[in-house]
Amino acid sequence: MFNHTYRRLACLMLIVTFLSGCLYPESELSKNSEPNESQLEKVQEAVDQYQEETQGLLPIKTKASDTPIFRKYLIDFQSLKEQNLLSEIPATAYENGGAYQYTIITPEDNPRVKLIDLRIADAIRQVTLKLQTYRNEHIYPPFGNEISEGVYQVDYEKLGLDKRPHVKSPFSKENLPIVMDTKGNLYVDYRIDLNHALEEYKHDYQKGDDIRYLLAENTPFVPAYSLPYTIQDGEPVFQVSVKSKK
Repeated sequence: MFNHTYRRLACLMLIVTFLSGCLYPESELSKNSEPNESQLEKVQEAVDQYQEETQGLLPIKTKASDTPIFRKYLIDFQSLKEQNLLSEIPATAYENGGAYQYTIITPEDNPRVKLIDLRIADAIRQVTLKLQTYRNEHIYPPFGNEISEGVYQVDYEKLGLDKRPHVKSPFSKENLPIVMDTKGNLYVDYRIDLNHALEEYKHDYQKGDDIRYLLAENTPFVPAYSLPYTIQDGEPVFQVSVKSKK
């Protein structure tokens, strides 16, 4: 009798723990999933002051030299706190349970604080798990139609998906396709957003330039997990000859 009662109590406690664990992140997500302009400005001010006080150094985490450019200079909030430049980590930051990583673009020339939407990383990770399972049984990745030289759609049916994989754009809120290179690496196709940006923002980009910075410089976000793009006949095109940096 005692063992039976104990098992029931133990099961009940597990259920309560599980539910509380599920509900808490959802409640926090509603507060921390939208970019906060004032928080972004405070971090920018702290970074600027840190650089001034350290003779040009930046509060960034050490990353490998081949880290993709938009994820290479992640902000080290602990350094800012130790210098008393920030009293607390922003609620929107990953380190504080938020949906974003804070990163720096153009670190050597006018460092600016931007955001990486980690929900994109989660979406890619989910498809990657399916892809890894598929490749455990097959030699080649599940290539779909070729979009551009060396860039392919994902054959979602082979992965057991109901529709083509996509992510929600932090720029336009539109659904952006997930595409694949010849090695089976997954990326976000930002051509929809880049088309909008080319029309909306003044620029002097020419063929061969990396036009992803048009998004990074004019919005709070960076186009992370992307292939390089350039401009041709006024439209964004993949620049696959350039070393891929997500």
